[in-house]
Amino acid sequence: MNGANVDAVRDDVGLLLADIPVPAKVREYAATSMDLKTRDEIFSAMVVYGFLNYENGYVSIPNKELMGKFADMAQKESSLGNVYRLTRESTRMLNATKAGDTKTMTEILELAHNTESPLNVYNNEAELASIIRWVYLQAMDLYKISREDKAGTGYVDYIFYPINPADDCIIIELKVNHTADEAIQQIKDRKYALRFEPKLGEKRKYTGRILAVGIAYNKNNTDKKHTCKVEVLRDRI
Repeated sequence: MNGANVDAVRDDVGLLLADIPVPAKVREYAATSMDLKTRDEIFSAMVVYGFLNYENGYVSIPNKELMGKFADMAQKESSLGNVYRLTRESTRMLNATKAGDTKTMTEILELAHNTESPLNVYNNEAELASIIRWVYLQAMDLYKISREDKAGTGYVDYIFYPINPADDCIIIELKVNHTADEAIQQIKDRKYALRFEPKLGEKRKYTGRILAVGIAYNKNNTDKKHTCKVEVLRDRI
């Protein structure tokens, strides 16, 4: 991308990386131009060449492989500003989670919320979930990430299935206007960890720790404070 291209789509890249479709007017003829300047011309070319999906007036990243390519680009393209900065923080976020370093987790979440980005305001769990997708972006290299997956007796907000079965399994529950402790308790009460246990007669697949992660945000506080808690539900087997 050149500077003009980046300026045109900077905030949109942030939304796309958070798995949020963005509105666009796609015109196939624009893709044949060698001088793409407007955001709609850029997105038109990306749709025609298969980098983006287009449906009902919105573009989105169609699959995990392309999401990974967008993430790699965002980590190298410093002209993306805060999108670049926060994407690079995603590795630190995953490491802090595994270490139970809730101070660092909170610091990164508040950076994501307070920065001038397309995701800097949220008032419900769906919007908080978009931030989570962003700050854990690099986890896609190590995990299959599912949102609102059926687990135990309910649906968990995020569940990270490790590609390496000996790696940590991660369950994330989000709360707005509640506490991180309540999020952890919901993970326990609804038995979400059963998702990593073998069914009767099956061989055990996941042998790493199971981590319960509670992330909470109080939208009534003017200081935009988050709280995080990490608890080991099961140690390594």
